[in-house]
Amino acid sequence: MRRFIRPILKVLLLMLAAAVLILVWKSLPIINGYGAKVLCSGVFVAGRDKEDVIKEDLASFPLNLSSCTVDEKDSSVSASVWGLAKRKAIYRRGLGATLVSGLREEEIRGQRVDRPVPPMVNQDSVDWPMGDRGAIGIDTGDMKAAVGLAFGSEDEATGTRAVVVVYQGKIVAERYAPGFDRATRLTGWSMTKGIVNAFAGILVGQGRLDVQKPADVKQWANDDRRRIRVEDLLHMRSGLRWWELYAGPGDATRMLFEEANMGEYAERSDLRHPPGEVFNYSSGSANILSAIIRSRIDSGYYRWPYEQLFYKIGMYSAVLEPDAGGTFAGSSYCYATARDWARFGLLYLWDGVWLGNRLLPKGWVNYTRAGQRYGALWWLNGDEDGKRRYSGVPVDCFSCEGYEGQHLWVIPSKDLVVVRLAMEHGHRLDAGAFLQRIIMALPASGR
Repeated sequence: MRRFIRPILKVLLLMLAAAVLILVWKSLPIINGYGAKVLCSGVFVAGRDKEDVIKEDLASFPLNLSSCTVDEKDSSVSASVWGLAKRKAIYRRGLGATLVSGLREEEIRGQRVDRPVPPMVNQDSVDWPMGDRGAIGIDTGDMKAAVGLAFGSEDEATGTRAVVVVYQGKIVAERYAPGFDRATRLTGWSMTKGIVNAFAGILVGQGRLDVQKPADVKQWANDDRRRIRVEDLLHMRSGLRWWELYAGPGDATRMLFEEANMGEYAERSDLRHPPGEVFNYSSGSANILSAIIRSRIDSGYYRWPYEQLFYKIGMYSAVLEPDAGGTFAGSSYCYATARDWARFGLLYLWDGVWLGNRLLPKGWVNYTRAGQRYGALWWLNGDEDGKRRYSGVPVDCFSCEGYEGQHLWVIPSKDLVVVRLAMEHGHRLDAGAFLQRIIMALPASGR
């Protein structure tokens, strides 16, 4: 009997070893792509020190296997694991960092880009919220302790880098971790999806997008995917097969770190469920929407987000990064200061109206908040069973949330916006308890 078992075990072990090697080989381009992109954005967009980014953002396994080199002259970062699967990300002024994927670097650098030109504004001399003068409201006493909960302690650090609390339109609390301040651009990761929602709303208001109509995707024209509506993509109910995995090779990581045209990659997904019926969180859907939005903009594509949204709300620090094909990566790639993320939250708190000017069409914010658990690219504080995601937090709370602990909460019933940006590395914040403490620290009239 042993004569037969031993050969079988050897075969099984060889098969297992081969599977591990294949997984590692497929993972290397993703590991290096992540390292090159994150370090490039960290150094050239956020203005952080290379060693700090490597130590704080790329320290966990297997990301720490990648060796990264910053080229200041070339404004680029290269990364490889033991010299294998080398990847490169390039920085372009006004566009941020772009991972070289699917196209030659020369092709990407040669793209014709109408770069945004930020207004020459000294925000310290302009009143909040367009500027920073008079931004700080009355200290509410217990708020300092409440904010401290987000930062944890030396023994139980949460990786929080910034917290901004805006109550009744004024900043009532603001705190940053060492090495960060109110001028530091920080990544939103999937909070960027909320910005795509705003772009869609602006186009709806301009009569250039109808969310009830089928998504205009050429490769869907001759099969059942042609029934997918823009609304289905917004609510993550497209029915497309998608695996939102970040820990290894999968649809999301391949799209972000190996594909030139992220939206086109997601469009190739086949149909698993009837459109509009099954919720499946998908960064691919956000990038399909981003591609559709690009097709609706006649000219000035790279200026459009800034002229139509960011600069109108004083969000001057925002940098929206494109994929190698030139389309903004609407699923993940927006950097902005914590205060600017708070400004974006105020736009939704104020029903899409900014200082008397309607930027989002009437009813758009209510449309965004409609649903259970998930609205239109924003998370909701309720689910199908009537339970709350954040126990003890008002049910009208809705939020943008991103990888590694990025949060933008809007709570209309409390006239409250809370921003928390982080690099958690598994040390997750109890967001519900944190928000409850923030609410309890408000003046008695606002609790």
